[in-house]
Amino acid sequence: MENEWEIVEQVQSALKHRRFQELKAMTAEMNPADIAAIMVDLRPEELLLFFRLLPKEAAAEAFADVDGDVQVELIKGFTDAELKSVMDELFIDDAVDMIEEMPANVVRRILKYTAPDVRQTINELLAYPKDSAGSVMTVEYVDLKPEMTVRQAFAHIRKTGVDKETIYTCYVVDSNRKLIGLVSVKDLLFADYEDKISEIMETNVVSVDTLEDKEIVAQAFSKYDFMALPVVDKESRLVGIVTFDDAMDVIEEETTEDIEKMAAIVSSDDDTPYLRTGVFSFFKQRIVWLMLLMVSSTFTSLIINGFESSLSACIVLTAFIPMLMGTGGNAGSQASVTIIRCLSLGEVDFKDLFKVIWKELRISLLCGTALALVNFGKMMLVDNWLMANPEVTWVVATIVSLSILLTIVAAKLVGGILPILADRIGIDPAVMASPFITTIVDVLSLLIYFGFASVALQL
Repeated sequence: MENEWEIVEQVQSALKHRRFQELKAMTAEMNPADIAAIMVDLRPEELLLFFRLLPKEAAAEAFADVDGDVQVELIKGFTDAELKSVMDELFIDDAVDMIEEMPANVVRRILKYTAPDVRQTINELLAYPKDSAGSVMTVEYVDLKPEMTVRQAFAHIRKTGVDKETIYTCYVVDSNRKLIGLVSVKDLLFADYEDKISEIMETNVVSVDTLEDKEIVAQAFSKYDFMALPVVDKESRLVGIVTFDDAMDVIEEETTEDIEKMAAIVSSDDDTPYLRTGVFSFFKQRIVWLMLLMVSSTFTSLIINGFESSLSACIVLTAFIPMLMGTGGNAGSQASVTIIRCLSLGEVDFKDLFKVIWKELRISLLCGTALALVNFGKMMLVDNWLMANPEVTWVVATIVSLSILLTIVAAKLVGGILPILADRIGIDPAVMASPFITTIVDVLSLLIYFGFASVALQL
């Protein structure tokens, strides 16, 4: 696809000069996701006109893909008939996602032009906890009965499948709507027309409860390579499915949240793109952690002040504090990010704590020894010899190098242990990432450094 900005300019030019047939031809073969990307960059006065020129189905799909503020802008300009048409084309889970982000007055107008049965389903989905499987599932799936023949199943799919999110996996339910099996379209294609669904269905079905955490649901897609995952209630009755695209949205949302926490940013529920988010919104996200970390750095100041007399007796020790703290912080961050990833993928949990400690201990000894040797050589060659600094003696170089070794050991153990402990007590492990662990490691590195210096130099 050509450059997006060039396409936006072509669209704007066509709208300005009213070359509507050219626009219709241009968008006829476009993917709805690409159309949505164009709509985001159009001016408000261009947006509604462009939307009205789109094919009906593509318009509805593009509407579901654009940001909430663009949707609000469009809804403001819609006639009642246009709003009803768009709502009729939307999948119910997309409608729910949209309504969750809309102002109350817009929601009232949307629900006014939604069919009563759809409105009831939307309200039921909105009632599920925000982070649950029920909140991201759709009720638009194909279900079959075990006594159906393959011929009857195909007839049922042809009749009902056009409005479903997926027809490739069909779920088999009994008279009480309990999930008892599943069958794929591939299975149906290779079966005889008179075979019973009960004869060809798979009965070992992986499903999730409506209240299951949506992040765990998303992980199941990676584990089992599913395209859809059935959602059941407490009585094992099928109530919906989570599709692959919704799982990807969950993964993106959870990854964004983890990155924000690891970067010391208060997570935001606002999905507005960076360039369209206000400065004050970013200020509110960032200032809380910055203040907390600034206050926590008081501990390092207290330690340095406590050893002020020792530092005055050997001023050269001060020069290596930033390098020591930085190295320790980086080592701790490496370990914590690795363990947080393993926790999110289910590769480790609390029972693996001692295995993690043993592995990180060996890693830290290797890394620490290598860095200590390189640092000792650097201090003697560069600081002592090339820069002719007489204060950098072999004793000082040994103190700094040994401090690096022990700091890295401590940092990697802290970085490996804290996320697991946090996960165990129900705290998001991402909170234990870079900023928090770096602060702890800074304190430990200074205590180790000044402890060595006090003993070795008898300060």
